[in-house]
Amino acid sequence: MNRFAALFLALTITLVTVSSTCAAAVNEPFHFTLQAKGGTDRIEANFSRDRGNNHNRWNSSFSAAQLPGLDQNSFRGSGSNAIRFALNRESGRLDCSGVGGNSRASGQCYYSPSQAFAAALAANGIPTVGSEDWLSLFALDVRRSLIDAVRAANYPSPTVEQLVSMTAVGVTGPYIEALARAGYRPKSLDTLVEFKAIGVEPEWIAGLTRAGYSRLPSDELVQLKALGVDGSYIQGFTAIGYRNLSASELVQMKALGVTADFARRVQGRLGPVSPDKLVELRAIGFDIDRR
Repeated sequence: MNRFAALFLALTITLVTVSSTCAAAVNEPFHFTLQAKGGTDRIEANFSRDRGNNHNRWNSSFSAAQLPGLDQNSFRGSGSNAIRFALNRESGRLDCSGVGGNSRASGQCYYSPSQAFAAALAANGIPTVGSEDWLSLFALDVRRSLIDAVRAANYPSPTVEQLVSMTAVGVTGPYIEALARAGYRPKSLDTLVEFKAIGVEPEWIAGLTRAGYSRLPSDELVQLKALGVDGSYIQGFTAIGYRNLSASELVQMKALGVTADFARRVQGRLGPVSPDKLVELRAIGFDIDRR
């Protein structure tokens, strides 16, 4: 996995780890806590399991309707009350029970993978996964629609890790399709993850196209986006005579803070100068206003 996606995942999730290798219920329980988010119907949920040196956790926010079976009177009312709820996702189901009251609750959960989802994985050539992968699929809420979109775009069968990575950064079927309409089909799923992780969106690509930069290689797109170069930045230079700047030149100029206004003022003082000279002047702190 590339460094952009890896960094995003490290900041977003901690994948669960277990030892079972079949698509059956995960018999070791998870601890859960619930806490109402003041002034809203949102409920913050935390799930965890500690096994020796392994500390596995994930959390999310739900509406009350997303936790079937949770009695709101028992959960939000005073005292100590028995509560139950379930969390259903395409990849499986989490059944939880415990004690709650005063808008808080805690207890244990057991996870059951979906046999239908297991069949979908097998039908798409995705290797049979163990419980670690199943819990990752569940925690990130990986959807069948993503698997279908990857197949429709003629990518090789993804691994579970790739499905989790794509879901974590927000890759969806519509995103893949929109990129294709903009003229881009990343060669690998890892590059697709990198695109989404750093914000390569079809609208941003359209801005580059309007500025005269279309069909750029994927690595150049990533460099431009990482430095915040967009169509308006390029058009500012085009307007003052800097046409057909390379991606490398744009990246260097943006990294040093060379703006179209700076270039225009340098031209007014020194006459036409090259992009490299602009970078050099900016790097040494050239004072445009000094006489």
